Amino acid sequence: MDRIQAAQVFVAIAERGSLTAAAELLDMSRAMVTRHLAEMESWAGARLFHRSTRRVSLTSAGEATLARCREMLALAGQVPLAGEQGGDALTGILRIACAPSLVQATLASAMARFLTLHPQAAIDLQVGYKAVNLVEERIDLAIRITNHLEPGLIARRIGECASVVCASPAYLAAHGRPERAEDLAHHDCLTYAYYGKSLWQFERADGLLQVPVAGRLSANDSMSLLQAAVDGAGITLQPAYSAAPLIASGALVALLPRERPQTLGIHALYSSREYQPALLRAMLDFLAGWLAEPGRLSG
Repeated sequence: MDRIQAAQVFVAIAERGSLTAAAELLDMSRAMVTRHLAEMESWAGARLFHRSTRRVSLTSAGEATLARCREMLALAGQVPLAGEQGGDALTGILRIACAPSLVQATLASAMARFLTLHPQAAIDLQVGYKAVNLVEERIDLAIRITNHLEPGLIARRIGECASVVCASPAYLAAHGRPERAEDLAHHDCLTYAYYGKSLWQFERADGLLQVPVAGRLSANDSMSLLQAAVDGAGITLQPAYSAAPLIASGALVALLPRERPQTLGIHALYSSREYQPALLRAMLDFLAGWLAEPGRLSG
């Protein structure tokens, strides 16, 4: 962990009197502030604060550490940070977490392009559907497709994900074709993440329509549901970038042309807005530009 940044966090806690106030001052998650403090106490080999339910106060070891940290920060302010020098060269490694479908559709290509532009950089791509804990799993950047981010997360919206309702010709021949979103409640729908009732949301001129759907097959992997739809198991709601090639080939049929499934945001999650390595800032800007290119997410 960067000792300069840990020292900045420690000084902010001491001056503001609480971890929460320091997190607000530094525009950093409270979990990251806690992690920096734990590292500072590990390096010091002593407890640096007395903690109460509302405030913290310095121990004697904390007082001595505070003086040393202020001296270190004063000296650091006179020296360019490593990674900010050397012209346009960016160095270091980024650990990035993302769902498999988005990686397969476009992010693997995006990472390859980024590494071509920055040959001294490296990426460790962690692919999975589980929502990661940035601090505990030491993830620099997590890409998440959702309209419901948990409070307190620091995020930048870097793109939009359109969705499409579709089914195989065989399913439609056997069960008929829904004409309205409400008709989906009477069909075998392939649901994501859990068995039972699920809500598919559609944007209409008069507001958001939520349709309760259910089916005999559910999964925590959208690509498994996509293949099941191709095989005739039911109707699926999929990101347009995943379904478009199968619709173009005729393996799936796009349904409800007059209905618009709710657009989801593609968000980049990270630990702090203020203390960002140059490599992370470059990746955020690159991904926002990459995903904004026409046709990038339409399949």
